[in-house]
Amino acid sequence: LANGQDVCKKKGKTKKLKQKVKPDEAAVQEMDQAEIEVTETKSESGACFPPTFSVSEIKNKQRRHAMFLKLKEEKRKQKLELKKKKKKERKVLGDQAPPKEVPKTIENQRIYDETTVNPEDEEVAFDEGTDEFSAYFNQLTNPKVLITTSDRPRGRTVRFCEQLATVVPHAHVYYRRGLALKRVIPQCISRGFTYLMVINEDRKVPNGLILCHLPDGPTAHFKISSVRLRKEMKRRGKDPTEHVPEVILNNFSTRLGHSIGRMFAALFPHDPQFVGRQVATFHNQRDFIFFRFHRYIFKNEKKVGMQELGPRFTLKLRSLQKGTFDSKFGEYEWVHKRHEMDSSRRKFHL
Repeated sequence: LANGQDVCKKKGKTKKLKQKVKPDEAAVQEMDQAEIEVTETKSESGACFPPTFSVSEIKNKQRRHAMFLKLKEEKRKQKLELKKKKKKERKVLGDQAPPKEVPKTIENQRIYDETTVNPEDEEVAFDEGTDEFSAYFNQLTNPKVLITTSDRPRGRTVRFCEQLATVVPHAHVYYRRGLALKRVIPQCISRGFTYLMVINEDRKVPNGLILCHLPDGPTAHFKISSVRLRKEMKRRGKDPTEHVPEVILNNFSTRLGHSIGRMFAALFPHDPQFVGRQVATFHNQRDFIFFRFHRYIFKNEKKVGMQELGPRFTLKLRSLQKGTFDSKFGEYEWVHKRHEMDSSRRKFHL
């Protein structure tokens, strides 16, 4: 019995010791949690990382992505706070506040091109009076356009050609059956066509446009992208009428851009019919030419409503060739070079 009582006493002592140890362990756990919270706050503020720390040094993909999002959010908050601070300062200073900073964009940082056209220049006026389009601008000829495709076109390309024919007046669609362009051009000239437009495709999608001015050229080759047909457009208007549309040419400022703009203008007849209220727009921005076709309506003296009719697409000039289409012996005025040594994002050609 004595031995049993001693064992019970020892067990009781051990239980009491365990109970005494528990509060110490709880304090240690609280200290650990506090340290974890401190490290978390430090990591959120970015103080625990060295100044040369880079997110790319984190090898775990998920942690790297999470850290990138966190840093991005911190930058956004800092930018917002700085914006609010500047706004308060401007409000306090009132009229004495400094002028607002103009944001830097690719357009206003554009490198000046020496070939920029001045409309009042005598040399430019002389060139316009003697170039291939002078007969059109002197109203001696009326445009007549033949639209054709590459061999065996698919349905999307065919529909695109048909919709282009409703945009360009006096346009006719002709489907090639293995006929070479060098044989098509003489036939177009003999039948009085002033333009030959060829739509090329790749993998059932239109990807190229050859625009050949007849009978003496020039010939322009464009890359086509972002083609949207009428059925693919939301909130489009009714199909266009047969009225001659107005033409708007934007930002064709250089010598090359000036000749391309005149080339587009010569596609449409001289006198637009304002009754139809239809506008074809060629807008050049960073050497990309955006085409849009709208119908407008005057709601009152100040408000105008616009309705896109389609189709829409984007052009990128690849080359400009003298004379009619000749892939072997043609002389090129300008060719787009993808890997120029002096290429810059702020240098444009049109």
